[in-house]
Amino acid sequence: MDKPPSPPPPPPRHHQQQQSQLNPKDSNDDVSSPGLGGVYEARSWGGDFDPLTDDEERRVLFAAVDSFRQYRRTAHLNTTHRRRQAFYALPSSHWQMLAEPPFSLLDTFSLVDDAIDINADIADAILTAGLESFGLPENPEADDPSRCWHGRATSSDLSKVQTTIRQFYRDWSVEGRQERDVCYSPVLRFLTDEFGRDHRTNHQRRVLVPGAGLGRLVFDICQAGFAVEGNEISYHQLMASSWVLNHALGPEQHALYPFALGFSNLISRDQQLRRVMIPDVHPHSAILAGGGDAGDGANPSFGTMSMTAADFAVLYTSEPNREAFAAVATVFFIDTAPNLIRYIEAIHHCLKPGGIWINIGPLLWHFGSDDQRAADHQRRTDPEGETPPMGIGEPGWVELTEEEVVHVMKQMGFRIEQWVSPAERPSCGYIQDPESMFLNLYRPSRWMARKIAGI
Repeated sequence: MDKPPSPPPPPPRHHQQQQSQLNPKDSNDDVSSPGLGGVYEARSWGGDFDPLTDDEERRVLFAAVDSFRQYRRTAHLNTTHRRRQAFYALPSSHWQMLAEPPFSLLDTFSLVDDAIDINADIADAILTAGLESFGLPENPEADDPSRCWHGRATSSDLSKVQTTIRQFYRDWSVEGRQERDVCYSPVLRFLTDEFGRDHRTNHQRRVLVPGAGLGRLVFDICQAGFAVEGNEISYHQLMASSWVLNHALGPEQHALYPFALGFSNLISRDQQLRRVMIPDVHPHSAILAGGGDAGDGANPSFGTMSMTAADFAVLYTSEPNREAFAAVATVFFIDTAPNLIRYIEAIHHCLKPGGIWINIGPLLWHFGSDDQRAADHQRRTDPEGETPPMGIGEPGWVELTEEEVVHVMKQMGFRIEQWVSPAERPSCGYIQDPESMFLNLYRPSRWMARKIAGI
């Protein structure tokens, strides 16, 4: 999930109870071991729900898949094609001056086109891996609505795919480490302070990461030796994370131009056309370096990892997840809740008594500007007057202050044990160009709370 200011809410998705395990992939390397085990492949999206069998879920999936296919064309159209049209609409003496050095704006447009094509190579790679995972044809028959995913992307999907591609800068580049140090590193410190660094015991401790995005925090926690489970509802994020974890060619083998599509608040064109290489850490190589190729039964340094594709508030209030996790880590996540109480209920339900909840992130509530949600007063109720757990598609929304969030947590069985005051919180961006004239910075909350036993 730059962090979208107020993205439109996704449609209700009540059936995504599936789990996609990241399992060892059969390969000539035969990298098998305790823990993660080697190269990971999301072999099946089956679980207990097939998204292709549900009309609404299939629509959401097809729109996401198609947005990766359309990335190249729409990025060229919206970024350079329209700017060329506007450029030639200038008085001829003006555009001719700007076409020559030291401006050379027509050359700049061509360089941006080249950058778009390089970014689009990543989008195409994600698409190819996603089609294989879901068993979809590259060129489906137009008259088969159950298989034809072409032309399904909405403007919202096209915006999301651009953000997803840029997010590799934050999560999987050396240059994005500054943001990760503020948001991810404290999670690892909280976990090791609580549980220590003994991989032999931490292998048994399950950690849940809701809103796992591109999977970097999941990977880092796994690398620290824990049994980590990521959860994500967005197919854009799920497809991209599966690609980088399972299909990236190697460390820093893929070029990315994270800021090429933006023309505002620039000091220089070099800034706009800055290239980064991803991923900074290659999962397969890191596993081998961490002892994941050991075949003699020795404990590798890595833990285990899996990913669920589901609505967090629905899946993690289910009976199989009752008191299943030793820790939950929410990073830039809780403000995606229309009703934060539902999220807190889910966290309380799935945490073991005495388990810890680590939170880092702002309160940029995503649903406050949604007129349709505000106008919707029709609520499904059971005979007792309670709303069933509809998850993120549930009608209604509420925006709380940080003080109010703390009061709700205390009333729902949590005790805050570590808290960083606002004055002491470091600032960070979200896919922020550090050289930009405009810096959109957060001072995210940072705290650790414990589930009180018996409540």
